[in-house]
Amino acid sequence: MQFDRDLDVKGLNCPLPILRTKKALAEMESGQVLRVQATDPGAQKDFPAFAKQTGNELIGQQEEGRVFAFFLKRK
Repeated sequence: MQFDRDLDVKGLNCPLPILRTKKALAEMESGQVLRVQATDPGAQKDFPAFAKQTGNELIGQQEEGRVFAFFLKRK
């Protein structure tokens, strides 16, 4: 999947992945895609909820081993 910016939050636990994602999205333009790579197991629930609350679109997610990748489209 294509993305404009990559954010590595592997090794960080809640709430840091969401806080760093929020900051990164604020620096991006509308329509751009952010890929977030996380290892926190709670991220699987946190990122869909974050997208719904903020109006940003979760356009995809993948899991490779213990690394979760989320693709968020800036509103």
